Amino acid sequence: MTIRNLEHAAHPNSLAVFGASGKEGSVGRIVLDNILAAGFEGEVWPVNPKYRDIEGRRCYANPRELPAAPDLAVIATPAATVPGIIRELGEKGTRAAVVISAGLTRENGLRQAMLDAAKPHLFRIIGPNTIGLIVPPAKLNASFSHLNPRRGGLALLSQSGAITASLIDWAEEEGIGFSHIVSLGDMADVDVGDYLDLLAGDAKTRAILLYLETVTDPRKFMAAARAAARVKPVIAVKAGRHAAGAKAASTHTGALSGSDKVMEAALRRAGILRVTGLGELFGAAEIVARFPRLERARIAIVTNGGGAGVLAIDRLMDIKGELAELAPETLSRLDARLPANWSRANPVDIIGDAPPERYAAAVEAVAADPGTDVLLVMNCPTGVSSPANAARAVAGLTRNGMIDGKPVLTCWLGQATAQKGRRILQEAGLASFSTPGDAAAAVSYLSGWSRAQKALLRVPSTRSEDARGDIDRVRAVFRKAASEGRRMLTEPEAKSVLDAYGIPVPETIVARTPEEAEKAAAKLLTNAKKVAVKLLSRTITHKSDVGGVVLNIAGAKEAAEAAQAIFDRLAAAGKADAVDGYAVQPMIERKDAHELILGVGQDEIFGPTVLFGAGGTAVEVLDDTAIALPPIDSVLAGDLIDSTRIGRLLAGYRDRPPADRAAIVGALNALSQLVVDFPAIISMDINPLLADRNGVIALDARIEIDPATVEQSGPNPALAIRPYPTEWETRATLGGEDFLIRPVKPADVALYPDFLAKVSPQDIRFRFLAPRKHFPNEMLLRLTQIDYEREMAFLALREDTGELCGIVRLSADPDRQKAEYGVLVRTDLQGRGIGWALLHHLIEYARADGLKQMEGYVFAENTKMLAMARQFGFELTPHPEEPGVVLVQLML
Repeated sequence: MTIRNLEHAAHPNSLAVFGASGKEGSVGRIVLDNILAAGFEGEVWPVNPKYRDIEGRRCYANPRELPAAPDLAVIATPAATVPGIIRELGEKGTRAAVVISAGLTRENGLRQAMLDAAKPHLFRIIGPNTIGLIVPPAKLNASFSHLNPRRGGLALLSQSGAITASLIDWAEEEGIGFSHIVSLGDMADVDVGDYLDLLAGDAKTRAILLYLETVTDPRKFMAAARAAARVKPVIAVKAGRHAAGAKAASTHTGALSGSDKVMEAALRRAGILRVTGLGELFGAAEIVARFPRLERARIAIVTNGGGAGVLAIDRLMDIKGELAELAPETLSRLDARLPANWSRANPVDIIGDAPPERYAAAVEAVAADPGTDVLLVMNCPTGVSSPANAARAVAGLTRNGMIDGKPVLTCWLGQATAQKGRRILQEAGLASFSTPGDAAAAVSYLSGWSRAQKALLRVPSTRSEDARGDIDRVRAVFRKAASEGRRMLTEPEAKSVLDAYGIPVPETIVARTPEEAEKAAAKLLTNAKKVAVKLLSRTITHKSDVGGVVLNIAGAKEAAEAAQAIFDRLAAAGKADAVDGYAVQPMIERKDAHELILGVGQDEIFGPTVLFGAGGTAVEVLDDTAIALPPIDSVLAGDLIDSTRIGRLLAGYRDRPPADRAAIVGALNALSQLVVDFPAIISMDINPLLADRNGVIALDARIEIDPATVEQSGPNPALAIRPYPTEWETRATLGGEDFLIRPVKPADVALYPDFLAKVSPQDIRFRFLAPRKHFPNEMLLRLTQIDYEREMAFLALREDTGELCGIVRLSADPDRQKAEYGVLVRTDLQGRGIGWALLHHLIEYARADGLKQMEGYVFAENTKMLAMARQFGFELTPHPEEPGVVLVQLML
């Protein structure tokens, strides 16, 4: 359940306040006063058996006495009373409540009792333990906030009441308004994902701010966050960035993938702009509340103090910002208007005695520069110029905080003399910051959402998501380990798994005794210069830690001696029983190769993760790793590589050639696919994976499995992002031709232009219910980059050529109860049964996915589509609001 019945909280017509009180200072009194002071225009009914009236309003004793079912209940009563109130309200017809009361915990059973009372009625609960809900456009302040926030375009979702109050206070000082303020409290029912879904479709919300402490339903959160971030900026601050990472684990990945790295990966994957503290959240809020997003943010600085400009540049470089390079004509224009000793560069230092006229001339010239996207205007107080007059000059050039569509940020330094100037700037709609660093950092917010959007919409360069492996071979390895009661695979077993998914591994010969190790080495040395002998053990995973690895062995006899030495070391440590044998393999000598680590871990919230970074024995010390949520493709794998320091080295430097990036990406994709295909995988290391210009090879590998789940097939249900549903691929012979029917993939965007060119204008009109001649690339990207959790599109492709011949699409509401469908078949291929086969496949998918109803909108003149709908059992009725349109509905 996501937005079901939440509309009663967002747009109520009547309220009941349980625990309303006449006692000054009580929560019930403050909540009631706030509701009345905000000017709520619907009915307000106090409920408290201790009073007959409060502030001239009749007070009711219980829900049964209320004159009608309130749209929204606000509950501030003792915890033990809450479940009963919820039950009575549900029976009366209410469907949503804000539970301010604290003390409803799992331990005392009241939390579950409250949820049990709500469940039969699909009753939605915000809280408990919340400061309340505020919807300024609805004149609703159902909270015990100390202020009544003004109306605006920001929505705030906070998991902390104290942070909510702090942000309200700050916003009032800065003149920022809100569309929604939701203190989510303990999130017994309504959580961040639910409200993200609601706010994504709210026209009054321009941007969404999140204060996160945890995520309760990761798959719902990711689906909702990605949907919201596609249509408006979502900015988050996450508390607990430096919480202790994972404790020592069987693989390095367990120690390296701390929870905050995973949260960072999740927010990045969702297209959310993350900031590190409340101060930055404030700055980001100010920016997104005032300005549209920018594709690029080249900044030009105008200042009357050179030092302040340098500080701003320092911070700008820290955050990898971009300084504008002023055009020659801009420099000439400034030469004509500024003193001879001006800086003649960016920052434009107009000298400390700059009067208002000089500020205006410099800002006008810089704003007209074609290489400037953003202006930062700074003022340092001096004894010969007025900060207030300078502010008026700058404000007079702007409209809605911009000059010719270019955002203008300001920084008036100081306190006493700067305050008046800052007020002038803020009243003119200009973003104002108190320090050069804060102002420079704010620039990144202007381009940050744009970068996040691009990340959401980029297309893999190849069909990298088609990484497939030998599932039967891998399952056989897992079964053998499980039958022996083992969680850890031996090194040869782990390498066999990698080889089954196309990750290159060296030849390995298993030897049970030193004598067998000698024979194995003799065989390998016919083609290799040297070999390595490694401990083979079902219980010891970190072989190097116990002296279980001997390298650079040039002779067969030396290999036997090395094996014996390994045994002697283990025996001396009392671990002789841990020796199961020895793995003998050729030494892989690649002079210019980099040592990498690839891994799989498990996060408590987001489930399986994929790790990449600098490998080798010092992997934990180097701590140069990055995390991604599977499934990944070539684009996401490339992002993972580029987010590490070693990623830059892999590109080549000095006389060291670049490593084979495609091979590294391929290994990451294979690892991701293993996670998708095998829920039994708990953790995995490939360390080191050698990478150079000739490709990659895995020298060592560890894999931990859950023996109880080795028979469970993919796709892995623990993934936070639903993977490509391979199981819904099928084949059909239609009109004498063979077709592949499969779910859409991001790379399919390349198929759409040719397909659409072969669809008639009338068929386009029938499909989209309006004429359409142009399909922007961004629209095509959105059609092919879907979230399989709540959308589906099946394509019909010719088996021989791969041509796109037909599409059927399903888009479910966030509650996953009802879904809208549409079908489009190439005009020249209609009549062959392609549309029928696609719709049949879609209906089967919708049923299997638990949807309850499908519906579509069809022009009455589209007789072929209406006939097909009747054939499938859809009910046809005239659309109640759109003449000439038929609503077709199928109960599933």
